[in-house]
Amino acid sequence: MAPKVATEFHVKLAHTAEDLRAAQRLRYQVFVAELGGTGLLVDHSAGLEQDALDPFCDHLLLIDIRTDRVVGVYRLLRPEKAQEAGKYYSQGEYDLTPLLASGRRILELGRSCLHPDVRGGTAMHQLWSALAQYVATYQIEILFGVASFHGTDIAALAEPLSLLHHRHLAPPELRVRASEKSFQNMDLIDEAELDRRAAMVQIPSLIKAYLRLGGCVGEGAYIDHAFNTVDVCLIMDTKQMSARQARMYGGIDA
Repeated sequence: MAPKVATEFHVKLAHTAEDLRAAQRLRYQVFVAELGGTGLLVDHSAGLEQDALDPFCDHLLLIDIRTDRVVGVYRLLRPEKAQEAGKYYSQGEYDLTPLLASGRRILELGRSCLHPDVRGGTAMHQLWSALAQYVATYQIEILFGVASFHGTDIAALAEPLSLLHHRHLAPPELRVRASEKSFQNMDLIDEAELDRRAAMVQIPSLIKAYLRLGGCVGEGAYIDHAFNTVDVCLIMDTKQMSARQARMYGGIDA
């Protein structure tokens, strides 16, 4: 039997104020310093990307064992906590009525990011393995949340947005719709005229990973000028995952 390779990371939930600040510092590095985003509660002097929902959320932290620093985060908002907060983050961009009326237990995912040093390796898989355990613990049936394309040039994003619309639109019973105040039609290029390979190259790796897991998207994109992004709402029904996808998602053997 081959020896086990020691993992470079471990994952935990934030339990202290310092844990939360570590998550917010990484979010600042990625969303503000790297991608040019901003927000009402961003603290530039302290280097913290934060908002009013943070106290209501659980925060998964990916820790680099070698340096003991936070190198990945995922923010999770359960229904009971959203009720306390009065909203989900995604409700600022999408009409979530289909999900809220579904009668199924939902979980909002957000603020997912990795430090540049650990991108392209096993880091995201480690976060997803922990997320799978969280989903099982809280008996979550549907995962959802906004995911972003960098920049707000719609013409430059016409192919990937059109591909999402034609090939990955959510079923009607789960199909949330982008807010009319910043609704962006994604049906920009006829499917027959799409260069699917070129379109896939433009889709961010996080969105592609959700699609591989059986995820789908809501109707329309949302232009977020504050974060300098074009957002789509990703939805994943955990009951629709195949055995192969479950292994990829949870790091377990079927």
